This record gives sequence, C-alpha cells and structure tokens, in this order.
Amino acid sequence: MLPLNDLIALAKERRTSDVHICPGLPVRFRVDGELEDMDPQPLTAEETMAYAREMAPQSALDGPGEWDLAITFPGPIRCRVNIFRQRLGVSAAIRLLSEKIPELDDLALPPAVSRLPELNKGLVLVTGETGSGKSTTLASILERINQTKRCHIVTMEDPIEYVYQPKKCVISQREIGLHTDSYANALRAVLREDPDVILIGEMRDNDTIETALTAAETGHLVFATLHVGSAAETVDRIVTVFPAERQQQIRLQLSTTLMAVLSQQLLPRKFQGRVAACEMMVVNSAIRALIREGKTPQIESTLSTSASEGSLTMDNCILDLYRKHIISGETAVAAARDTENMRKNTTSGGAAGFQAPPPDWSPAENRPKI
Repeated sequence: MLPLNDLIALAKERRTSDVHICPGLPVRFRVDGELEDMDPQPLTAEETMAYAREMAPQSALDGPGEWDLAITFPGPIRCRVNIFRQRLGVSAAIRLLSEKIPELDDLALPPAVSRLPELNKGLVLVTGETGSGKSTTLASILERINQTKRCHIVTMEDPIEYVYQPKKCVISQREIGLHTDSYANALRAVLREDPDVILIGEMRDNDTIETALTAAETGHLVFATLHVGSAAETVDRIVTVFPAERQQQIRLQLSTTLMAVLSQQLLPRKFQGRVAACEMMVVNSAIRALIREGKTPQIESTLSTSASEGSLTMDNCILDLYRKHIISGETAVAAARDTENMRKNTTSGGAAGFQAPPPDWSPAENRPKI
C-alpha cells in the first residue's frame, strides 16, 4: 500500500485526471480517459478505509453516506475528493486539478470565449459531461476578470476547487455544506453581499435556476454549469425544470438574460492526450426569439449561420480537429451529433454540410490539458 501522498504524486507524474480507490481492486488511474492499474496488487477494505481516514474526519466515516471535499496534497497538488460507501466497503474518487489556474488564452477555446470576461451582466453557461473541463474554463474566465476589473466576485462551489488569489477583485469563495447549507440559501443571500460577478458551481433545481435568472436580470454577471451536451439542450433543460404553467415566463426571462452557452467535450487525440471540442452559442436577436417562442430545435442551424458573431457548432469544431489531424476519423464520427454527415466528411474528405469556423479559430496542437 503506497502512502497517500506518494500515490497522488505518482498520479500527477503519470498525467492522471482521476484516481479510483476501491476494495478488491488495484488503485486505478484515469489517463487520457482510460482506466489503468497503478499496480496489480488489489486493495483490501481495511486499506481503502485507511486511505479514507487520511482524507476525511473520523466522525464523517462512522455512518452511511458520501462526502465531498477538496484537499491540497504536497506539491502542492489540489484535488477534489468524493468518499463513499458501497457494497464492498469505503471507496474514493479523487480528481486532480491543475496546480494553477490556466490563462484563458492558453486553453485554445473558441475566440468568443475571450470576450466573456468583458460582459457586465447576464447569464453565461458552461456545459458538458463530468470531466469535460467546465471548472477549468470557468476558473480561467474568473481569473481574467480578477486580473482586469475591480469588482466583487462571489463563488458558490461544492466543494471549492480552484483557490483564487485576489488581484484587482475582492473574491469571496463559499463552499456548500461548510460555509452555507445549500446553493439555494447561498443564492438568496448573495444579492445582499454586493456582488458584481456570481459563480454557481451547478444549477441543480428550479430554486437555484430562478434565483440565478433574477440575479442576471438585476444587473449581475452570473456564471454557472449544467450537465448537458449542447446549447439547445441547455435551454430545454432549464425550462423543463419548471411546471408547465411557468415555462413561458422562464423562456421569457432566459431570452433576455442568457448571453452565451459554451458546451465542451474532451476527445482522445490520435497519439496521446485529449483535446477539447466545443460548441459556442453567442446569443443574438434571432436566438432570443427562438428561445422565447420555444423553437429550440432550430438553434443549431442558427449557430451555423452566426459564425461571424462567434458562434460555432460542435460538429464543425470536430471536423476541424479531424482535418488538422488532431483526432481520428473514428473519434470524429463517435463524437458528432450528425454521425452520417461526419462519416461522409471523414471517409471521403468531402465538405458537404461544412461551414468553416471563424478564421481565428485554431485548436492548438499543444493545447493544455483541461
């Protein structure tokens, strides 16, 4: 059994995104999206409990349940940890975070993302599945604001992941369960805390969503995440959380407050590592009308005709990555929304249905890991 600090240091050395500790199995590292054994020796239930006791208070492990926390290991290596009980015993999933907040320009995201820190009000959403880099993107955006504006940033996170060092901004970071009972409680209080910028780690329920919309309506810049895969799905997910009789009101609020949606997924590179594929929706008058009228299926086609404003469809981004020889054709087809059209473009080299992204969009070969 490797000491915990040494285990995390080894995970960092091997470019691991997540460490899995489970009774009856070897410690497993997730590298470039795939799980691999750290060594062949399985852990006992006693060994996994010993690891858990190093990370969580004794009292937390006495009963049933699960525990979220953030820990800084020697290095320093900042990690997000979830410890949970399951049939075989106590297990843990440890997410390794970047040792520093990346510069926004280094992430090679769509160019329109660099304009988001300049906004003064409205709602900006970053979406994608777990592990797609949402937290890193938002941290980079907030750090740009921290470097360039004099304002008050309030974050609500579960748990706190990136730790900000105030520069021009006052930054208040609140952890759910430690500094406040819930996102809903934190959001109800935040409007009395003189914020300019609000970060919501995740919009989970209608109370949180409604308060976020109200904050955006009243002149605040609100950033939040959702676990959905596209701009159109994002709109529908927010609206359908509410009962039918309230959905038109929410559509109206969303159409006036939503400024942008960035959807991300991480794809395996041809040889090593992963690269981010993105969909960017810059909300314009046409998209506001579609949201207001409930015509979300038409949003994606509107993105294709709004490239000059910074919008970009996921499939166009994926095809661009393929044509730059960053990802394989098989990866492109598997990740695409329109798999048949992507298959035609990646097998024949044709350009049917492809509209080039803006000229300054260039996924970097050496994109930092998100």
